[in-house]
Amino acid sequence: MANFTLKVTRLGFSLLQSVSPRMAGKAAFRLFCMTPSSAPKGEKAKAAHAAGTAKLAGAERFTLALQGGGQAHAYRMNGGAIGRRARYLVTHGWGSSSVYMADIIETLAATGAEVIAVDFPGHGGAKGRALHMGMAVKAIAAAERRFGAFDAAIGHSFGGAALMVAASGMLPAVPAVLPEKLVLIGSPSEMHWLFKDFGKMIGLRRPAQQALESEVHRITGRRLEEFDASAVAGIIGRPVMIVHAEDDKEVSADHARRYAAAGDAVRLHWANGFGHRRIVAALPVLETITEFLTGDDSVREAEIVPLFDLSARRMSL
Repeated sequence: MANFTLKVTRLGFSLLQSVSPRMAGKAAFRLFCMTPSSAPKGEKAKAAHAAGTAKLAGAERFTLALQGGGQAHAYRMNGGAIGRRARYLVTHGWGSSSVYMADIIETLAATGAEVIAVDFPGHGGAKGRALHMGMAVKAIAAAERRFGAFDAAIGHSFGGAALMVAASGMLPAVPAVLPEKLVLIGSPSEMHWLFKDFGKMIGLRRPAQQALESEVHRITGRRLEEFDASAVAGIIGRPVMIVHAEDDKEVSADHARRYAAAGDAVRLHWANGFGHRRIVAALPVLETITEFLTGDDSVREAEIVPLFDLSARRMSL
């Protein structure tokens, strides 16, 4: 938020929580879920958006109806081919869209795979101006319902965390989506820190902060602390590759380390120097992901952190 806007927002929440912490928490949750404008800002973003749009120009487009209401948008490349081929799902981060994932989509399509890329509600080609984890998981479930089971799923940032929540079957009444392999790029391992930081930014006091976090339970049927994607990675029984940069300024590298500690099915690839956003188009990253998905699950020895076995760890979902 701009300084002036933030000052006004903090003043508003200061007054509201003095009257009703519960109302302040509900209002904070609505603000937390509000998505940014899909229009690219700045010359670099405009150039990346234009390049991504050109790369997806030949893709089929679909509207996905979400369970309980709402819509997502999907692109498909290499659809309708005769015979069995791998099917991959690609999900984007908060404030992004499939257009910014075009390099990954194009690279995967070049292997001959059918590639489905989803725009979450409030992003890209999808309508609306709100998104939360429950909506993202429903969008992933809608993609599987429309296109069939996925051999692998690749997600960036929020989109990676959403893939793990979907794989766990955590949300009541939403079927689990469990691909054969998963790749998470610059993804958070849990969500509590986001809500804490957001509450501090807008000046919530403890009662209003608790009300904000209670909204997660009311909306999704799960408490905020249950959204622990790293714990899920250790129990789903699927190979998971974590791709992260230690210079990522938006999602700390500690999240990658938490994933890596989840079990020996999780592999960590450091893509240092590519930050949080450039990482999704970096050639070494694209090559490593392709190798992981199309090969025998092995990756270059020097780039993988040895893991220890925490396979006995369990999580009540």
